Amino acid sequence: QVQLVESGGGLVQAGGSLRLSCAASGRIFSNYAMGWFRQAPGMEREFVAAISWSGGSTYYANSVKGRFTISRDNRKNTVYLQMISLKPEDTAVYYCAGDRSFAGSAEAMGAPAHPVYWGQGTQVTVSS
Repeated sequence: QVQLVESGGGLVQAGGSLRLSCAASGRIFSNYAMGWFRQAPGMEREFVAAISWSGGSTYYANSVKGRFTISRDNRKNTVYLQMISLKPEDTAVYYCAGDRSFAGSAEAMGAPAHPVYWGQGTQVTVSS
């Protein structure tokens, strides 16, 4: 059974930074692409970033490009999201996602309704 556990959320002032972590278990971590999504109050869940199974390629939503960096450590079965220059509009629950497809691409995880496993989410609040 795949389990994804996020950590690292919190309250930060605009312009600040946070690093989210997602620890995965239940399958061979290095075989699957991983990603981050977010959902703000009253909004649909949206794609944020993804990384290929090897870590060799990444893919970002335009809204976070240049401010967020996704990375992974396959020895620790963990994926990270480093967020800098945070804005109030980044406030959301952030969800870790694990691709259901073997050796999928980062870009595929950004496709609408791409099948993934979900973590429980971690709250990020950016105050102005």
